[in-house]
Amino acid sequence: MPLEIKEIVITASVSELVDGEMGIAASGGTSEESRAQLIADCVEQVLEILSEKREP
Repeated sequence: MPLEIKEIVITASVSELVDGEMGIAASGGTSEESRAQLIADCVEQVLEILSEKREP
């Protein structure tokens, strides 16, 4: 039997940045070094997710 979702509720919370928090946003720019670090972090997380999905 198919399941139909007629309503979805998404809740989000927004907070202000504190000095030192979220390195790239707090610095006000994207230096090449911080951009490379961000990309490396994203790649690492994607690889972790893929390896978790491969495990039975």
